[in-house]
Amino acid sequence: MKKIIRRVAVSSFFICIIHSSLISQQISVKPEKLWKPLADDVYLQESVKKIETGKEVLSIAFDGNFCMALIGDEIWQIVSDTLAETEGSPEGVKRLVSAGGNIWALASTGLYRYLNNTWQMVDSMEYVDLCVHNGIVHAATSDEIYRLEDGRFISVKPADGYNSSDMTVIMEDGTQVHAEPVKLGPITRIESYSGTLYVLESGKLVLFDGLTVNRDFIDWGRLPSYKTKDMLSYGSRLFITTERGLAVMRGAALSAIRGSDGLPVENTTCLAGGFDGDIWIGTANGAVRMMQNDWHYFGADQWLPGKKVNDIAVGKNVVYIATDRGVCILNYEPFTLLKKASFYEQHLEEWGHKRLGFIHKLYWKDDEWVREISDNDGGNTATYLAAMSYKYAIKHDEITRREAVESFNAMIWLERITPIDGFFARAIWSTSGDKDEMATQGSGGLPARWYPSKDGKWFWKGDTSSDEVTSHFYAVALFYDLVAAGKEKEMAREHLRRIASYILDNGWVLKDMDGKPTRWGQWNPEYLLRPYGFVDRGLNGLEALTFMETAYHVTGDQKFKEGLQQLITWGYDQNTVRQKNVFPPENIAPWDDDLAFESYNTILRYAIDPGLRSVLLRSLERTWEVKRMDHSPWFNFSYGSLTGNDCEPEKALKYLREYKLDCIEYSFNNSDRDDLYPEAGYQSYEGAIRAFSPRESSGAIVADGSANGKVVREPTEYLRDYWMARYYGIILPPSTDNSDLISVKPSGLKNLGAKPYDGLPRPVLY
Repeated sequence: MKKIIRRVAVSSFFICIIHSSLISQQISVKPEKLWKPLADDVYLQESVKKIETGKEVLSIAFDGNFCMALIGDEIWQIVSDTLAETEGSPEGVKRLVSAGGNIWALASTGLYRYLNNTWQMVDSMEYVDLCVHNGIVHAATSDEIYRLEDGRFISVKPADGYNSSDMTVIMEDGTQVHAEPVKLGPITRIESYSGTLYVLESGKLVLFDGLTVNRDFIDWGRLPSYKTKDMLSYGSRLFITTERGLAVMRGAALSAIRGSDGLPVENTTCLAGGFDGDIWIGTANGAVRMMQNDWHYFGADQWLPGKKVNDIAVGKNVVYIATDRGVCILNYEPFTLLKKASFYEQHLEEWGHKRLGFIHKLYWKDDEWVREISDNDGGNTATYLAAMSYKYAIKHDEITRREAVESFNAMIWLERITPIDGFFARAIWSTSGDKDEMATQGSGGLPARWYPSKDGKWFWKGDTSSDEVTSHFYAVALFYDLVAAGKEKEMAREHLRRIASYILDNGWVLKDMDGKPTRWGQWNPEYLLRPYGFVDRGLNGLEALTFMETAYHVTGDQKFKEGLQQLITWGYDQNTVRQKNVFPPENIAPWDDDLAFESYNTILRYAIDPGLRSVLLRSLERTWEVKRMDHSPWFNFSYGSLTGNDCEPEKALKYLREYKLDCIEYSFNNSDRDDLYPEAGYQSYEGAIRAFSPRESSGAIVADGSANGKVVREPTEYLRDYWMARYYGIILPPSTDNSDLISVKPSGLKNLGAKPYDGLPRPVLY
């Protein structure tokens, strides 16, 4: 009968243990490591708060204590993440500027300074910009420059007017003859650069030394566009925004930073100096943080409430971004990757991703967050089970062990709930506690197959695919190796034996309740070696080899070794070399790459035959070369741990740091950026132009997405990849023991996402 655990004979049990021990001894010789372990140094992690205004925020300024925003012609103060009205604000304000430790309001009615919590009028003229030059605040009207003296602005214009840099008007004695007075302006911006004032006119940069208006001082280069908007002096460079990139002046040379140089959007609008040697650039389509040899792009919806950036203000580890629909506040906090792992583990609890041992993503339905009962509950949970297995192998703490066992029990329940040994469900739905409805669609557009449990308390989804089988072998085998003890070891072994036996005994297919193969559960030569299934032959062949090798490893049963040999006889091993499809585009599926690496991570831990390992390593080498441009920790760390070869761990570590703390998935649009060029040293074999950071996209080569903030993704991939890297020594533990840098304090928050599951408990299985 189903679900009766057969006692293993003592002799066969010891054969199994001896077999596993021999394999462990033989694979314990690790390959030489060509990668160097990376330190988990402290870095600054950004988090975001958005203030939706529905109206355009025209300007923003921060003086170190107060942040003011201009909406329409009204000034608002930003307090925490809300807007508060300010009393006594001047009328007709057009711009806010921070200069000399104060916030200034530039209005049609005059110039005002925020001092002692009040707005005070300083001058009645209309000004366009301010800056600090040689330690003194200077201000500019459209045609003249003033300096602040004793609380008043005094014109710097010489009594006899300005001089020209035109050599034809300079007399032998140095005097100048002007047919008409030399004009300065119309001025749009002023900046102090290298001890000299520079004036930005519309499409023209002017050097002004207090006497001479020099429009001909640039020896090399020109502005990339005459449509200029803002200017920033920063160290050795003077930056100017244009609609065709960022102009940069060094000395007397003018160059441009364009999309081909890494600038995500060339239509730039505003500038601000950063807090860590960085420059902040506002654009018509998002904000950009320009760092030394790196670019951080912050797009609309995902980070900003609006698309167009009008102004940016920067404080210590905080950035305020004014957009056409609100304000974005980016806070930067010291983090380590270990602290980030702690944050994500707390997120899983606070947001309600857990249910009956399973891990679920959330989606917005009927004004609340609901756990999705998916087509791949086992696969989604497998990632978390793997993470906790790696973590337990390092920490050996009871909390992590309980988490691993809980998810393991959910995984084996998927098989125990069905009436057929070895056939398991995609998902389990409760008749009493689940708010997500049972899906009506199944694989390939076919109707979903839901079946009631024997006791009528649950429904389980059939038509199980290769995705779930591969995930079960990957995660349960890790649990078996790293966590399981006593009865758990027996249950894990039995779980893998049942599934492998069911596939093998049915002629390499996974049969559903109707006795027919499921849509994607086919590893038989009649499918894979004929035209209909030809595109799957490499990946599915790799999976089938993994099932047999793993089952033989944990059970020692000779039939699995014979099954493995049968697959090799059919040429399945050779087919794995080109398992990664690169053409045509419709055959490229990102989830197939995950399945391939789950298989590599499993079979290459167990396979000891030199011939088979040689073929599998060739397969891995080819696949990683295709995926190398992604900089994915999952691909890089897997490759490095399995081969010992250089796996570009620095790129993967950077990727981990760039995961967003906010797990809500928003819409994003990268396909219209100006930096869509191949990265030097990388070749795209899949047709994508370049990879994107996880702060910019939901996938490395996914350009656009439209989740609209209605999905909360479970952050289990980060946990798996981080703890895998820790387990193999690719990432070292932090050198600090400061709790604020290696963990997050309990927030005490509950039910931020889905409400707790309140239905029937999971049955006791052993």
